[in-house]
Amino acid sequence: FMIDSSKLSVVEDGLQCTQGKCIVNSISLKEGETKFLEAAKLVKRYGAAVVVMAFDEQGQAASKEDKVRICTRAYNLLVEKAKFAPTDIIFDPNILTVATGIEEHNRYALDFIEATKIIRETLPHCHVSGGVSNVSFSFRGNNVLRESMHSAFLYHAIKNGMDMGIVNAGAIPLYSDIEPGLLELIEDVLLFRKGNDSTEQLLAKSLTMGKGDKKEDDSEKNKWRQLSVQERLQHALIKGIDQYV
Repeated sequence: FMIDSSKLSVVEDGLQCTQGKCIVNSISLKEGETKFLEAAKLVKRYGAAVVVMAFDEQGQAASKEDKVRICTRAYNLLVEKAKFAPTDIIFDPNILTVATGIEEHNRYALDFIEATKIIRETLPHCHVSGGVSNVSFSFRGNNVLRESMHSAFLYHAIKNGMDMGIVNAGAIPLYSDIEPGLLELIEDVLLFRKGNDSTEQLLAKSLTMGKGDKKEDDSEKNKWRQLSVQERLQHALIKGIDQYV
């Protein structure tokens, strides 16, 4: 179970009412080390894991450097002072929105990916998670583009150490199924390969994505039902389809 509250009294009530190992979402250094350690020790007392947001007294970490700095500080406090098991630490270094038209936002996806690699390499046994839909919020309403962005983002983030995430896995396409031209434009934005031009080019593409770019109709979606049993099982597992089980 995930217990989601910023109030310690609510968190404790939840931990007392659940069985097995829970995850508490979330704690941060926003209110300083004393309150951070108080929350961490409460979570540890019940044997739960914890999501640690990349916030400190100065606010939310946006740059790679701030993400690494805050997560490193939190890790050292948890392991050394709270005696927290490193395997129960889940960092959320903040997936922020790209392609907003604001120049300082251009590196947000790349900063997350690069920070994740450093965090996983330098803070042993911890995990890295994040809310994937945040990255594409500037294209809200264009679900086909957003889902393709989520798939491409995960492809690169997972390669660099992201091992947990909040995403509708059944709704996103396979990375290899994204149309190559669209994928190139998406990765130009996510990996900041062409500077400010990347956003303009992806925005222009998004405006051309009309009815012809919508998802398959039911007859197309169900073509996989004509495959062999083994191929149908493989397709259902990959796509998260359970209605025919």
